[in-house]
Amino acid sequence: MSTVTNACLEAAKKANSPMIIQFSNGGGAYNAGKGWKNEKDQKAAIMGCVAGALHVRALAEFYGVPIILHTDHCAKSLLPWFDGLLEANEEYFAKHGEPLFTSHMLDLSEESIEENMEISKKYLERMAKINCFLEVEIGITGGEEDGVDNTDVAQEDLYSKPEEIHQVYTELNSVAPGMFSVAAAFGNVHGVYSPGNVKLTPSILGAAQKYIKEKEGLDTDKPVAFVFHGGSGSSREDIREAIGYGVMKMNIDTDTQWSMWDGVRQYVDKNGPYLQGQIGNPEGPEKPNKKYYDPRMWTRAAEESTVARLLTAYEDLNAMDALSK
Repeated sequence: MSTVTNACLEAAKKANSPMIIQFSNGGGAYNAGKGWKNEKDQKAAIMGCVAGALHVRALAEFYGVPIILHTDHCAKSLLPWFDGLLEANEEYFAKHGEPLFTSHMLDLSEESIEENMEISKKYLERMAKINCFLEVEIGITGGEEDGVDNTDVAQEDLYSKPEEIHQVYTELNSVAPGMFSVAAAFGNVHGVYSPGNVKLTPSILGAAQKYIKEKEGLDTDKPVAFVFHGGSGSSREDIREAIGYGVMKMNIDTDTQWSMWDGVRQYVDKNGPYLQGQIGNPEGPEKPNKKYYDPRMWTRAAEESTVARLLTAYEDLNAMDALSK
């Protein structure tokens, strides 16, 4: 996991801009070590996420870039993971005056909106006490991510309605104004697909902002902070349109998974003859290959490839050199 987070930190440094680094449940369990089975108590996922957050915090100070620490989709079945992370936040807050993580995501989109809000409000009330933000999801983000498969959902479920977003806004705003964001569905999907298979409609977000402004009699044009899930493969045009409607966070997990692998793939293509054994290569049968198969060499290639992809994302998001603005 340090290879992934180091690439993020390096990209943030080069872009002179903040970075959101988020951990999934599966990613947390992986960070704890695949030798551990992540039981129902979610201990492995909790410990892996906490260790990762502490690691990133230490290095972010060294890199000199602001890092937002976040955790991704938490379904109802994974609430023990969420509970464990909040306990870690509260312990950290008691010592340092801030939570370990900046924010967490609850994804109760498979439940009724009434149950979604009931549970979300309970957690938001607790989180607000330690200045920790909450991200919630309504509607459904299509595709497959971290073991959750929504590839066969009805098309209408991929598009949130203004009335639904308004309900979420009013309920959560009554608990902690400005302490939450909404991952609404506007045709976005996890994964990457051939052109034409994904029909993004960012204007849904703009319509919801207008609806809420009118219903609540607000002065602001963007009362809701939106989140763009499934950003991988999206056009710069769609991304910037979504930003214009109040998107303040975009996920690009699939593209960065590919960039990590692509860096390794290119390294192997380039150095293949030196990776067939510990001894012997085109320079001679007794020549050692240690400097080629050293994990630091091919993981560095993965980092460099991912840094390049993240810098493209900064450009897409109009976020280059944000710390100078």
